Amino acid sequence: MSGLLLWLGWLLVGRVVDSSPQFPDGSTVVVDGRDVDVRVLSDALADQARTDVLAAGAVAFLCVVLATAVLSWTITGRVLRPVHDVTEAARRLSAESLDERLRLEGPRDEVAELADTFDEMLDRLQAAFDSQRRFVANASHELRTPLSVIRTELDVTLADPDADVAELRRMAGVLRDAAGRAEQLVSALLLLARTDGVGLAVREPVDLTAVVGSAWRAVRAEAEQRGVRATFHTEPAPAVGDPALLERIAGNLLENAVRHNLPGGWIEATTRGGPEWTVLRVSSSGRLVVPERVEELFEPFRRGTADRTSRSGTGLGLSIVRAAVAAHGGGVRAEAVPGGGLAVTVHLPSAPS
Repeated sequence: MSGLLLWLGWLLVGRVVDSSPQFPDGSTVVVDGRDVDVRVLSDALADQARTDVLAAGAVAFLCVVLATAVLSWTITGRVLRPVHDVTEAARRLSAESLDERLRLEGPRDEVAELADTFDEMLDRLQAAFDSQRRFVANASHELRTPLSVIRTELDVTLADPDADVAELRRMAGVLRDAAGRAEQLVSALLLLARTDGVGLAVREPVDLTAVVGSAWRAVRAEAEQRGVRATFHTEPAPAVGDPALLERIAGNLLENAVRHNLPGGWIEATTRGGPEWTVLRVSSSGRLVVPERVEELFEPFRRGTADRTSRSGTGLGLSIVRAAVAAHGGGVRAEAVPGGGLAVTVHLPSAPS
Protein backbone atom coordinates (compact mmCIF):
# COMPACT_ATOMS: atom_id res chain seq x y z
CA MET A 1 0.00 0.00 0.00
CA SER A 2 2.83 2.45 0.86
CA GLY A 3 4.60 1.65 -2.41
CA LEU A 4 1.42 2.32 -4.36
CA LEU A 5 0.97 5.69 -2.64
CA LEU A 6 4.57 6.60 -3.45
CA TRP A 7 4.10 5.75 -7.12
CA LEU A 8 0.87 7.76 -7.31
CA GLY A 9 2.64 10.77 -5.70
CA TRP A 10 5.42 10.52 -8.24
CA LEU A 11 2.91 10.55 -11.13
CA LEU A 12 0.95 13.42 -9.57
CA VAL A 13 4.02 15.62 -9.20
CA GLY A 14 4.98 14.95 -12.81
CA ARG A 15 1.54 15.93 -14.05
CA VAL A 16 1.49 19.09 -11.95
CA VAL A 17 4.80 20.19 -13.42
CA ASP A 18 3.68 19.28 -16.93
CA SER A 19 0.49 21.36 -16.52
CA SER A 20 2.39 24.55 -15.62
CA PRO A 21 1.96 27.53 -18.04
CA GLN A 22 3.75 27.10 -21.38
CA PHE A 23 5.99 29.81 -22.84
CA PRO A 24 6.78 30.37 -26.56
CA ASP A 25 9.69 28.43 -27.92
CA GLY A 26 13.01 30.22 -27.43
CA SER A 27 11.82 32.08 -24.33
CA THR A 28 14.36 32.50 -21.58
CA VAL A 29 14.29 33.37 -17.92
CA VAL A 30 16.99 34.78 -15.69
CA VAL A 31 18.16 32.41 -12.95
CA ASP A 32 20.97 33.63 -10.69
CA GLY A 33 21.93 36.23 -13.33
CA ARG A 34 22.01 33.75 -16.18
CA ASP A 35 19.61 33.35 -19.10
CA VAL A 36 18.11 29.86 -19.12
CA ASP A 37 15.82 28.38 -21.74
CA VAL A 38 12.28 27.94 -20.34
CA ARG A 39 11.91 24.33 -21.60
CA VAL A 40 15.22 23.30 -20.04
CA LEU A 41 14.18 24.93 -16.78
CA SER A 42 10.81 23.13 -16.82
CA ASP A 43 12.43 19.73 -17.37
CA ALA A 44 14.93 20.39 -14.59
CA LEU A 45 12.19 21.42 -12.17
CA ALA A 46 10.11 18.32 -13.04
CA ASP A 47 13.09 16.00 -12.49
CA GLN A 48 13.97 17.70 -9.22
CA ALA A 49 10.37 17.45 -7.97
CA ARG A 50 10.19 13.77 -8.80
CA THR A 51 13.55 13.19 -7.10
CA ASP A 52 12.41 15.02 -3.95
CA VAL A 53 9.15 13.03 -3.89
CA LEU A 54 11.04 9.78 -4.29
CA ALA A 55 13.52 10.66 -1.55
CA ALA A 56 10.90 11.84 0.93
CA GLY A 57 8.56 8.99 -0.02
CA ALA A 58 11.30 6.39 0.46
CA VAL A 59 11.97 7.68 3.97
CA ALA A 60 8.25 7.75 4.73
CA PHE A 61 7.86 4.27 3.26
CA LEU A 62 10.59 2.85 5.51
CA CYS A 63 9.06 4.55 8.55
CA VAL A 64 5.63 3.15 7.72
CA VAL A 65 7.04 -0.34 7.21
CA LEU A 66 8.94 -0.16 10.50
CA ALA A 67 5.91 1.17 12.41
CA THR A 68 3.67 -1.49 10.87
CA ALA A 69 6.09 -4.24 11.87
CA VAL A 70 6.31 -2.97 15.45
CA LEU A 71 2.55 -2.58 15.79
CA SER A 72 1.92 -5.98 14.21
CA TRP A 73 4.41 -7.67 16.52
CA THR A 74 2.93 -5.97 19.59
CA ILE A 75 -0.71 -6.61 18.70
CA THR A 76 -0.07 -10.16 17.53
CA GLY A 77 1.88 -10.90 20.71
CA ARG A 78 -0.97 -9.65 22.90
CA VAL A 79 -3.60 -11.50 20.90
CA LEU A 80 -1.69 -14.78 20.76
CA ARG A 81 -0.39 -14.68 24.34
CA PRO A 82 -3.44 -16.60 25.66
CA VAL A 83 -2.91 -19.19 22.92
CA HIS A 84 0.71 -19.57 24.06
CA ASP A 85 -0.55 -19.94 27.63
CA VAL A 86 -2.88 -22.74 26.53
CA THR A 87 -0.02 -24.41 24.64
CA GLU A 88 2.35 -24.19 27.63
CA ALA A 89 -0.35 -25.51 29.98
CA ALA A 90 -0.96 -28.45 27.63
CA ARG A 91 2.78 -29.20 27.56
CA ARG A 92 2.98 -29.17 31.37
CA LEU A 93 -0.15 -31.26 31.72
CA SER A 94 0.21 -34.59 33.50
CA ALA A 95 -1.70 -36.70 36.00
CA GLU A 96 0.06 -34.80 38.83
CA SER A 97 -0.67 -31.28 37.52
CA LEU A 98 -4.34 -31.49 36.60
CA ASP A 99 -5.16 -28.79 39.15
CA GLU A 100 -3.67 -26.04 36.96
CA ARG A 101 -6.13 -23.65 35.31
CA LEU A 102 -5.73 -20.73 32.90
CA ARG A 103 -8.63 -18.61 34.24
CA LEU A 104 -8.05 -16.11 31.44
CA GLU A 105 -9.19 -12.56 32.17
CA GLY A 106 -10.00 -9.84 29.69
CA PRO A 107 -12.44 -9.49 26.79
CA ARG A 108 -14.69 -12.47 26.11
CA ASP A 109 -13.48 -13.22 22.59
CA GLU A 110 -12.71 -16.46 20.77
CA VAL A 111 -9.39 -16.89 22.57
CA ALA A 112 -11.07 -16.49 25.97
CA GLU A 113 -13.66 -19.05 24.91
CA LEU A 114 -10.84 -21.43 23.95
CA ALA A 115 -9.20 -20.95 27.36
CA ASP A 116 -12.50 -21.54 29.18
CA THR A 117 -13.08 -24.71 27.16
CA PHE A 118 -9.57 -25.88 28.07
CA ASP A 119 -10.27 -25.25 31.77
CA GLU A 120 -13.54 -27.19 31.54
CA MET A 121 -11.70 -30.09 29.88
CA LEU A 122 -9.18 -30.09 32.74
CA ASP A 123 -12.05 -30.17 35.24
CA ARG A 124 -13.47 -33.26 33.57
CA LEU A 125 -10.05 -34.92 33.35
CA GLN A 126 -9.30 -34.23 37.00
CA ALA A 127 -12.68 -35.63 38.06
CA ALA A 128 -12.06 -38.76 35.97
CA PHE A 129 -8.55 -39.27 37.39
CA ASP A 130 -9.76 -38.72 40.96
CA SER A 131 -12.60 -41.17 40.44
CA GLN A 132 -10.20 -43.72 38.97
CA ARG A 133 -7.81 -43.34 41.91
CA ARG A 134 -10.64 -43.79 44.39
CA PHE A 135 -11.87 -46.83 42.50
CA VAL A 136 -8.44 -48.47 42.47
CA ALA A 137 -7.90 -47.70 46.17
CA ASN A 138 -11.33 -49.03 47.14
CA ALA A 139 -10.99 -52.14 44.98
CA SER A 140 -7.58 -52.83 46.51
CA HIS A 141 -9.07 -52.43 49.99
CA GLU A 142 -11.97 -54.74 49.20
CA LEU A 143 -9.69 -57.42 47.76
CA ARG A 144 -7.23 -57.10 50.63
CA THR A 145 -9.91 -57.87 53.22
CA PRO A 146 -10.70 -61.49 52.20
CA LEU A 147 -7.02 -62.14 51.45
CA SER A 148 -6.10 -60.91 54.92
CA VAL A 149 -8.75 -63.18 56.44
CA ILE A 150 -7.35 -66.17 54.53
CA ARG A 151 -3.77 -65.35 55.54
CA THR A 152 -4.69 -64.86 59.21
CA GLU A 153 -6.68 -68.07 59.43
CA LEU A 154 -3.88 -70.06 57.83
CA ASP A 155 -1.22 -68.55 60.10
CA VAL A 156 -3.25 -69.11 63.27
CA THR A 157 -4.18 -72.68 62.42
CA LEU A 158 -0.71 -73.69 61.26
CA ALA A 159 0.81 -72.17 64.41
CA ASP A 160 -1.40 -74.41 66.60
CA PRO A 161 0.26 -77.87 66.86
CA ASP A 162 -2.82 -79.26 68.63
CA ALA A 163 -5.29 -78.29 65.90
CA ASP A 164 -7.82 -81.08 65.45
CA VAL A 165 -10.21 -81.96 62.68
CA ALA A 166 -12.90 -79.64 64.02
CA GLU A 167 -10.49 -76.71 63.99
CA LEU A 168 -9.38 -77.51 60.46
CA ARG A 169 -12.98 -77.75 59.28
CA ARG A 170 -13.74 -74.42 60.91
CA MET A 171 -10.75 -72.89 59.15
CA ALA A 172 -11.85 -74.39 55.85
CA GLY A 173 -15.30 -72.83 56.27
CA VAL A 174 -13.80 -69.39 56.92
CA LEU A 175 -11.49 -69.73 53.92
CA ARG A 176 -14.39 -70.79 51.71
CA ASP A 177 -16.43 -67.73 52.72
CA ALA A 178 -13.45 -65.40 52.18
CA ALA A 179 -12.67 -66.95 48.80
CA GLY A 180 -16.32 -66.68 47.81
CA ARG A 181 -16.34 -63.00 48.69
CA ALA A 182 -13.16 -62.40 46.67
CA GLU A 183 -14.65 -64.29 43.71
CA GLN A 184 -17.86 -62.29 43.96
CA LEU A 185 -15.91 -59.02 43.97
CA VAL A 186 -13.74 -60.02 40.99
CA SER A 187 -16.83 -61.10 39.04
CA ALA A 188 -18.50 -57.77 39.80
CA LEU A 189 -15.40 -55.84 38.70
CA LEU A 190 -15.24 -57.80 35.44
CA LEU A 191 -18.93 -57.18 34.80
CA LEU A 192 -18.50 -53.47 35.48
CA ALA A 193 -15.52 -53.32 33.11
CA ARG A 194 -17.51 -55.16 30.44
CA THR A 195 -20.49 -52.82 30.62
CA ASP A 196 -18.90 -49.45 31.42
CA GLY A 197 -18.64 -47.48 28.17
CA VAL A 198 -18.98 -50.55 25.94
CA GLY A 199 -21.82 -51.18 23.51
CA LEU A 200 -24.11 -54.20 23.59
CA ALA A 201 -23.12 -57.38 21.79
CA VAL A 202 -26.70 -58.75 21.91
CA ARG A 203 -29.95 -56.89 21.24
CA GLU A 204 -33.25 -58.74 21.37
CA PRO A 205 -36.76 -58.18 22.77
CA VAL A 206 -36.99 -58.92 26.50
CA ASP A 207 -39.98 -58.70 28.86
CA LEU A 208 -38.82 -56.98 32.05
CA THR A 209 -41.64 -58.62 33.99
CA ALA A 210 -40.14 -62.07 33.32
CA VAL A 211 -36.67 -60.74 34.11
CA VAL A 212 -37.84 -59.41 37.48
CA GLY A 213 -39.49 -62.73 38.28
CA SER A 214 -36.30 -64.64 37.51
CA ALA A 215 -34.15 -62.23 39.53
CA TRP A 216 -36.53 -62.44 42.52
CA ARG A 217 -36.28 -66.23 42.64
CA ALA A 218 -32.53 -65.86 43.23
CA VAL A 219 -32.96 -63.64 46.32
CA ARG A 220 -36.30 -64.84 47.62
CA ALA A 221 -34.81 -67.21 50.21
CA GLU A 222 -32.61 -64.45 51.63
CA ALA A 223 -35.60 -62.08 51.79
CA GLU A 224 -37.71 -64.68 53.64
CA GLN A 225 -34.86 -65.30 56.06
CA ARG A 226 -34.76 -61.59 56.92
CA GLY A 227 -38.54 -61.32 57.07
CA VAL A 228 -38.72 -58.88 54.16
CA ARG A 229 -42.07 -58.88 52.36
CA ALA A 230 -42.22 -58.07 48.66
CA THR A 231 -45.02 -56.64 46.55
CA PHE A 232 -44.98 -56.71 42.74
CA HIS A 233 -47.01 -54.46 40.43
CA THR A 234 -46.17 -55.81 37.02
CA GLU A 235 -47.56 -55.48 33.54
CA PRO A 236 -46.08 -56.34 30.15
CA ALA A 237 -42.87 -54.30 29.87
CA PRO A 238 -41.13 -55.04 26.55
CA ALA A 239 -37.58 -53.74 26.25
CA VAL A 240 -34.70 -54.30 23.85
CA GLY A 241 -31.23 -55.35 24.97
CA ASP A 242 -28.98 -58.06 26.33
CA PRO A 243 -31.09 -60.50 28.42
CA ALA A 244 -28.16 -61.33 30.73
CA LEU A 245 -27.43 -57.66 31.47
CA LEU A 246 -31.11 -56.82 31.92
CA GLU A 247 -31.42 -59.64 34.44
CA ARG A 248 -28.31 -58.33 36.19
CA ILE A 249 -29.94 -54.89 36.43
CA ALA A 250 -33.07 -56.32 38.05
CA GLY A 251 -31.01 -58.72 40.17
CA ASN A 252 -28.76 -55.99 41.56
CA LEU A 253 -31.71 -53.76 42.41
CA LEU A 254 -33.53 -56.57 44.22
CA GLU A 255 -30.35 -57.76 45.98
CA ASN A 256 -29.67 -54.24 47.23
CA ALA A 257 -33.28 -53.91 48.34
CA VAL A 258 -32.98 -57.12 50.39
CA ARG A 259 -29.48 -56.77 51.80
CA HIS A 260 -29.75 -53.10 52.76
CA ASN A 261 -33.25 -53.49 54.18
CA LEU A 262 -34.35 -53.68 57.80
CA PRO A 263 -35.55 -56.95 59.38
CA GLY A 264 -39.27 -57.18 58.65
CA GLY A 265 -39.04 -54.46 56.01
CA TRP A 266 -40.74 -54.19 52.63
CA ILE A 267 -39.92 -54.14 48.91
CA GLU A 268 -42.11 -52.87 46.08
CA ALA A 269 -41.23 -53.59 42.44
CA THR A 270 -43.10 -52.09 39.49
CA THR A 271 -42.77 -52.64 35.75
CA ARG A 272 -44.70 -50.91 33.00
CA GLY A 273 -44.31 -50.44 29.29
CA GLY A 274 -44.69 -47.34 27.17
CA PRO A 275 -44.47 -46.21 23.57
CA GLU A 276 -40.91 -44.94 24.04
CA TRP A 277 -39.62 -46.09 27.43
CA THR A 278 -40.08 -49.19 29.56
CA VAL A 279 -39.85 -48.54 33.30
CA LEU A 280 -38.58 -50.68 36.17
CA ARG A 281 -38.87 -49.24 39.67
CA VAL A 282 -37.70 -50.92 42.88
CA SER A 283 -38.48 -49.26 46.22
CA SER A 284 -37.58 -50.58 49.65
CA SER A 285 -37.43 -49.66 53.29
CA GLY A 286 -34.10 -49.34 55.02
CA ARG A 287 -31.84 -46.99 56.85
CA LEU A 288 -32.27 -43.26 56.43
CA VAL A 289 -30.49 -41.98 53.32
CA VAL A 290 -29.50 -38.32 53.14
CA PRO A 291 -31.03 -36.92 49.91
CA GLU A 292 -27.83 -35.02 49.14
CA ARG A 293 -25.87 -38.28 49.11
CA VAL A 294 -28.22 -40.28 46.91
CA GLU A 295 -26.20 -39.62 43.76
CA GLU A 296 -23.05 -40.86 45.51
CA LEU A 297 -24.61 -44.32 45.81
CA PHE A 298 -23.90 -44.90 42.12
CA GLU A 299 -20.17 -44.54 42.80
CA PRO A 300 -18.24 -47.80 43.32
CA PHE A 301 -18.04 -49.12 46.89
CA ARG A 302 -20.66 -46.72 48.29
CA ARG A 303 -23.23 -48.28 50.60
CA GLY A 304 -25.40 -45.44 51.79
CA THR A 305 -24.60 -44.68 55.42
CA ALA A 306 -20.92 -45.64 55.24
CA ASP A 307 -18.35 -46.75 52.70
CA ARG A 308 -17.03 -50.32 52.64
CA THR A 309 -18.70 -51.36 55.89
CA SER A 310 -21.24 -53.88 54.70
CA ARG A 311 -20.48 -57.56 55.24
CA SER A 312 -22.63 -58.56 52.25
CA GLY A 313 -22.35 -57.41 48.68
CA THR A 314 -19.45 -55.74 46.90
CA GLY A 315 -20.53 -52.11 46.84
CA LEU A 316 -20.70 -52.24 43.03
CA GLY A 317 -24.40 -53.03 42.61
CA LEU A 318 -25.66 -49.60 41.59
CA SER A 319 -22.45 -48.84 39.65
CA ILE A 320 -23.11 -51.91 37.52
CA VAL A 321 -26.76 -50.93 37.15
CA ARG A 322 -25.83 -47.46 35.89
CA ALA A 323 -23.21 -48.83 33.47
CA ALA A 324 -25.57 -51.51 32.11
CA VAL A 325 -28.45 -49.06 31.71
CA ALA A 326 -26.16 -46.59 29.91
CA ALA A 327 -25.05 -49.38 27.56
CA HIS A 328 -28.72 -49.87 26.66
CA GLY A 329 -29.19 -46.16 25.96
CA GLY A 330 -31.43 -45.67 29.01
CA GLY A 331 -31.33 -43.70 32.23
CA VAL A 332 -31.46 -44.40 35.96
CA ARG A 333 -32.19 -42.21 38.95
CA ALA A 334 -32.53 -42.80 42.68
CA GLU A 335 -34.38 -40.97 45.42
CA ALA A 336 -34.55 -41.32 49.16
CA VAL A 337 -37.73 -42.79 50.63
CA PRO A 338 -39.19 -40.63 53.43
CA GLY A 339 -38.58 -42.38 56.73
CA GLY A 340 -35.72 -44.50 55.37
CA GLY A 341 -34.99 -46.54 52.29
CA LEU A 342 -34.30 -46.00 48.62
CA ALA A 343 -36.26 -46.01 45.36
CA VAL A 344 -34.45 -46.62 42.07
CA THR A 345 -36.16 -46.03 38.71
CA VAL A 346 -34.74 -47.39 35.45
CA HIS A 347 -35.86 -46.25 31.99
CA LEU A 348 -35.00 -48.52 29.05
CA PRO A 349 -35.90 -48.16 25.36
CA SER A 350 -39.15 -49.97 24.60
CA ALA A 351 -39.30 -52.77 22.08
CA PRO A 352 -41.10 -51.84 18.87
CA SER A 353 -44.66 -53.14 18.55
